[in-house]
Amino acid sequence: MRKRTGALWNSFRYWLGRRSLQSRLVVAYIFIILGPSLLVSFYSYKAINNTYMQDAIEKNDYLLQMEKLHVLNQIEAMERALQMAYSDKITREYLISESDPTLGELIDYNTTSFMNLSQIQFNNPNIEHLYLYSSSKNVYEMWPVIFRESRVSMEPWFQKALELEGLRNLWSFQNSDIDLMKRFSGETEQGQPKVSVLREISIPAGNHIGMVQVDMLLSKFTPKTYTSVQDNESQMILADDELNLFTRTDNSFLENNKGLTAAIKDRLAEFGKTGKWVMDYKENGNSFMLIQAPLEQINASLVTVVSMKGVMMDISRTRNLIIGVNIGFIFLVTAIAYVLNAFILKNLRRLTETMKRVRRGEPYGSIRVSGGGEVGELAHHFSKLMNTINTLVAQAVHKQALSKEAELRTLHNQIDAHFLYNTLENIKMLAEIENQRTISDALTRLGGMMRYNFKWTGEYVKLKDEIRHIQNYIEVMNIRFEHTIGLELNIDSAYLEVEVLKMSLQPIVENSVKHAWNADGIELTDRVVRIDITEAEGDIFISLRDNGLGLTPQQLTQLHEAIYAKEEPGADPSGTSSGGYKSGGVGLRNVHQRLQLFYGEAYGLEVQSEAGKWTTVFMSLPKVLLTGDN
Repeated sequence: MRKRTGALWNSFRYWLGRRSLQSRLVVAYIFIILGPSLLVSFYSYKAINNTYMQDAIEKNDYLLQMEKLHVLNQIEAMERALQMAYSDKITREYLISESDPTLGELIDYNTTSFMNLSQIQFNNPNIEHLYLYSSSKNVYEMWPVIFRESRVSMEPWFQKALELEGLRNLWSFQNSDIDLMKRFSGETEQGQPKVSVLREISIPAGNHIGMVQVDMLLSKFTPKTYTSVQDNESQMILADDELNLFTRTDNSFLENNKGLTAAIKDRLAEFGKTGKWVMDYKENGNSFMLIQAPLEQINASLVTVVSMKGVMMDISRTRNLIIGVNIGFIFLVTAIAYVLNAFILKNLRRLTETMKRVRRGEPYGSIRVSGGGEVGELAHHFSKLMNTINTLVAQAVHKQALSKEAELRTLHNQIDAHFLYNTLENIKMLAEIENQRTISDALTRLGGMMRYNFKWTGEYVKLKDEIRHIQNYIEVMNIRFEHTIGLELNIDSAYLEVEVLKMSLQPIVENSVKHAWNADGIELTDRVVRIDITEAEGDIFISLRDNGLGLTPQQLTQLHEAIYAKEEPGADPSGTSSGGYKSGGVGLRNVHQRLQLFYGEAYGLEVQSEAGKWTTVFMSLPKVLLTGDN
């Protein structure tokens, strides 16, 4: 990933570098403006996003609290109705009667207490049923209020109410409203969810005689939970203490999002344990906000599921508006910057056109740039530069004339060199006629050296030519000295075509011949010069090693100082024969400076030595074929 990013950045820099100054300035302006603009837009969008979300939460939380207030009022009404029925002494005595009442007693009860019970429901129209159940088998049922409890004794909620032993009320939520009278099924539609509050009647305490039940349809208990008004943005849900959910079935979020029911139950359970509530929920790419209000009196909760689709659409429109404003602003700034840069850089373009005409060879007169600043200063210096160039051209013409004269002298010298070659060839033929093969071979070697020295057509030669010149030099030197010098070559044939500087190896070998095997009266007889070549990371390393007397550490330090010195008075500029280990390293310094001059500061010579054993000169240079290929 980092390499890919680096490659993209380099590509962008290359592309930008090829653009005009005006284009690059415009790009710079865009980046300068784009950063703060994006930063401001990001924080603005984040603030607007939070505002939209907070408004949606506050709006739905307000509606939830209003619904909770309504539910609390209904709870109070149901509990008040239950308490009035529970406290009626005549009714309680009627429920525990073990003998059949007389007709007069029934009529008297019906016209007094029974009518009062009916009035309770009449005064609270939201109450759907008021039931009193008697455990006595002799009691007369008075529909639709008084029933024998055998009709409901098997219901789960009835058993739970008995377990409370009349100490407190039981709140039960049911998905259907069972018609106990059967024949009045048309008055209340079965299947409508309802909530019931029940309380056991015990006279005396611990002696069960019956049960009081007050019912209310959930559509009246919590109207917004079962509202018929189509609302695609929110849905209210009632959850009981057993995490059963009660809500409308039409246009319900629970049907289209199968995981929403489990999510609500899990969060209600977690809230019951820790008191923490998580509002955010996502499913099928839809975002919801879950807002909860507990109903502690009945161990239930109200939950509002808010669809954030509309809110997200509003946020998306705001985001698109911000992006559009940013793009428009950037285009406007780009246009203004382009026009201003065109005006500011007009003089620079004039200067550029003048430079192009000069490059094409057209004569330069002068250039006038109005105004000052950097462009005016650049034009002034350009005029000075052109005057200097004209002066240098005149000097170059004069030097060219002198060069022609020098070429004539060189031609004359070449004629003299040919005379020497021809003379050596004649002497060689005489030696062969006299059967002097040693003299003939020596003259052949000497002639090769002379041709190599006089034929200076360029600074670069192939390695094999420099090696051949060294071989000729060693052969000629072996005639001069009593003890012959051996030349060992450890060079792969592939390196023979490598480019080297002419006369760069021979001065090093000459130093070995002159100084390696005799010094201070000591003279060695076994004389060998070994040349090795290695390669590493595109560079060539040539080592020239002799088995001579070597150098002490102090001598080696002095030699390094001489080689790496920038100047040395009285130095021989040829670098071919005047210098070495003992004479200050002038020849080696010249070779080192030539290498750095032609190849760069990273290349040159390094000398290593061990006193009494050997001396090695390491030469480093780039691997380049004489054809120019790396």
